[in-house]
Amino acid sequence: MLLSKFPYLVQKEILENMEYFDLFLLSFLSKNMVKLIKSSQATRFKCIPRIGFEMQKEHPTIYVSSESTKEVIMISSNISENLRNDNFQLNVSGKMINFEFVTCGFPMLAFNQCDKEVVFTSIHNCLLDLFGNTIEYEWTITDCKLVVPRVPNASLILTFWTTGIDEENMERFENAIPSSTIIKHFETIHWRPAATLKPESKFYQSESIEIRQDSLTVPVKLGYFQGRQASFRCNRGRISDLIEFVDRWKSGEGFQNLEHLEIIMIHTDFPLNGVLNAIGVKYIDATKTPPTHTLPKVYVGCSYKKNTDPITSRTYVVRETDNRVASISIEGGTLSFGVWNETEEEFLAMVD
Repeated sequence: MLLSKFPYLVQKEILENMEYFDLFLLSFLSKNMVKLIKSSQATRFKCIPRIGFEMQKEHPTIYVSSESTKEVIMISSNISENLRNDNFQLNVSGKMINFEFVTCGFPMLAFNQCDKEVVFTSIHNCLLDLFGNTIEYEWTITDCKLVVPRVPNASLILTFWTTGIDEENMERFENAIPSSTIIKHFETIHWRPAATLKPESKFYQSESIEIRQDSLTVPVKLGYFQGRQASFRCNRGRISDLIEFVDRWKSGEGFQNLEHLEIIMIHTDFPLNGVLNAIGVKYIDATKTPPTHTLPKVYVGCSYKKNTDPITSRTYVVRETDNRVASISIEGGTLSFGVWNETEEEFLAMVD
């Protein structure tokens, strides 16, 4: 069947019912086919929020993401020495790459490990040409020993279960991140003391950060964070660190971009309620209902929770430099801090 023999509306309908990985493979046929796919599927492509590259050690995967699902475009494996008979080669942005079909129907990349950076850079550029630069291209890297892509229109999602035992691993990884690349989210579960971050670290510039560690101050120091949303969980913490954080925000000395912060302390040097008196909070009248603070999350992740946890609190603080308000809530061992885009007068006008 020659697709070019059909009228445009028929071509459009046929392409509309194809999977994304089929469209991707069709795009290699000719430049005219690329033009046809882009013109006929423009509305469909506008509904794609992101294309993801999940760079695990085993079987890196490329997918198109919708609101709640992921449609795999291809997976990859270091199996170029053991290709089956149904393999084929395609010229991907000037690089000849081996493919084969797996049982589930979509193509698998097959390449030598030493070619990984070139292969995925070529795939990225090809997808960028097909789907356009209005889509977000997320590269999720799960190990600091993996290659960081040097590609345009990319944001990094760094999810490390551990930073390793060697501080040089983290320094080497950080130096490999291009200066123009945005770290959208940085998350680590078991941070080891050997990988202490320096004040100038790029990780503090992440838009979102989620850290699980033993202490609130070591190896990640809250005061260096420059991003928008943060979550810290630690076994031990000092109330003085929380007081310092709020005081710096109130004075305008730090956290200019902060929108939402959650700090969970399992053990503290004394009850968290002592923070409220120390930082000089203001109170909303007990007879009135305070507004609820919540925002779209920078990074949704596996939970698919689109918004930050709501904060409904009668206590708040005001930033001296611009009169902006932050709701502050303390429940058990959790401090929640939500910055409003309103001045104190505008904030109080929202109180029922």
